Amino acid sequence: MTSTNRPTNTETQSTASILRSLLPFLKPYVGRIVLALSCLVIAKLAGLTVPMILKRLVDGLALPTAADALPLVLPVSLLLAYGAARLSERVFTELRQIVFARVMARASRTVMLKVFRHLHALSLRFHLARRTGGVSRDVERGGSSISDLLDWTLYTIVPTILEITLVTVVLVTLYDVGFAVITGITLLAYVLWTIRVTEWRTGYYRASIEADTAASASAVDSLLNYETVKYFSNEEHEAQRYDASLRRMEDANVLSYKTLAALNIGQNAVISIGVTALMWRAASGVVAGELSVGDLVLVNAYLLQLAAPLNFLGMMYREVKQALSNIERLWHLLDEQRDVEDRDGALRVQARQPEIVFDQVQFGYDPRRPILQGVSFRVPAGGTVAVVGHSGAGKSTLARLLYRFYDVTGGAIRIDGIDLRDLTQDSLRRAIAIVPQDTVLFNDSIRYNIRYGRTDANDAEVEQAARAAHIHDVISQWPDGYASEVGERGLKLSGGEKQRVAIARALLKNPAILIFDEATSALDSKSERAIQSELDRIQQGRTTLVIAHRLSTVMNADEILVMDAGQIVERGTHTALLAADGRYAAMWRLQQAEAVDAVGAS
Repeated sequence: MTSTNRPTNTETQSTASILRSLLPFLKPYVGRIVLALSCLVIAKLAGLTVPMILKRLVDGLALPTAADALPLVLPVSLLLAYGAARLSERVFTELRQIVFARVMARASRTVMLKVFRHLHALSLRFHLARRTGGVSRDVERGGSSISDLLDWTLYTIVPTILEITLVTVVLVTLYDVGFAVITGITLLAYVLWTIRVTEWRTGYYRASIEADTAASASAVDSLLNYETVKYFSNEEHEAQRYDASLRRMEDANVLSYKTLAALNIGQNAVISIGVTALMWRAASGVVAGELSVGDLVLVNAYLLQLAAPLNFLGMMYREVKQALSNIERLWHLLDEQRDVEDRDGALRVQARQPEIVFDQVQFGYDPRRPILQGVSFRVPAGGTVAVVGHSGAGKSTLARLLYRFYDVTGGAIRIDGIDLRDLTQDSLRRAIAIVPQDTVLFNDSIRYNIRYGRTDANDAEVEQAARAAHIHDVISQWPDGYASEVGERGLKLSGGEKQRVAIARALLKNPAILIFDEATSALDSKSERAIQSELDRIQQGRTTLVIAHRLSTVMNADEILVMDAGQIVERGTHTALLAADGRYAAMWRLQQAEAVDAVGAS
């Protein structure tokens, strides 16, 4: 669920609010920031003295030759001072970078980690609706933009503003106010042009990054579903779909580049006119005898010092606006609200054999389409309850609610008499292990994927869990053994192998509550019989909920629930349900007939 008060794509946060949101991440580094700014001030003061020394050098060399000693001594001392000033400017500029580098890198890392954790904390509803490639691109751009924003602010914008201020003060102090007036008009015209045109361009840039995000999402989605694309020979369809996003990005980028050219032409025109006016003013003073040649050199040196940073300032303003747009999208992710929150004072799950009670549970992913309608049952402590029924009956929804991926819309789910909403999500999920119908693995080694059930397990424990899941012998025959890579989403493994890894992972977790959601659906009959006995063994002493399609896997359950259209229509033991000759018995006869047909066909 999206926060109702966060900005939309057309309603953007103010620059000030985005910058304020960064302050908490910079607070731990106030000392470094102050030291970096101190180095910056020293560097600019040293740079300010360079034209002054150069003026004295020029005027000194122009002294009458009658003073023989002075020209020999004065230039040497000034040259040394000139070299020291330039060296000091460079040294303190680099020191500023050394001091501030950690701030930029750490702030970017901290924000990206916070966003990553927030994404994992969001409810399942958000992740079912998101586009993985788009979210990944927003996080990547936003994180790098934070570092860039801090870099540009301290390295370009602040130094340029400081340098402009100092040069203006020097020109007013040493010469007449005409120099300051020309400088002020030039700067004002430059800033106004830059702001107006950049604000105009920001819309094109925002359109280009939205198109870029859409293109990335389309590409990732297509590559993740590589096999499906191949099954239906839809490579060209996917290429066309990707190209449509690229075309939108191309059009937005072309407009962005064209408007950038217009911005640059205007900026250079303003600077050129301003520099020409100042040089005309200084040259007129030299001709009139009011200024020396050294004064002309000083004014020219200051203008050259200002021209380059002014050009950068315009570029940096553009980049800062673009960075703010990227950071804004990052904050939008942080603004996403969680559907499921821990209550204040929430308790932790403690029992090793808890009792689970579903009490008149009602739920629907969409309020207009209810899934569960007044479902009630009890899983006794250490007991096993199985849920069977046709697809769409609501069986897997029970597991999602037990994990508290969603909160029930009516009724309650209790563990040892405590409402799930009064328990911490972390302790609840640590107490449960699931073997899902569709096992998705990380693109890492098979050892890593099994160890994911308990990350502190040693190799011997991992192998013990693999043996219990009847996959150790298979892994041992692979050239790289437990170091074998499983590929993207485990695509290098067969369906049966992936499901055995899921079983091993659940066993390694050693949970109080076990959920089997079609745990043997990807196994053949022989493998199913081999693993079923193991599953029956590991259920002993654990509270277990079994969601199954094959009725042969739930015959030993303490109670079997038959669901249809979100309601329990039958319940009882395997023997009692067969004797009742209802829906369960009909399903049993149908599956037995299918099994006989399969044997006959083989």
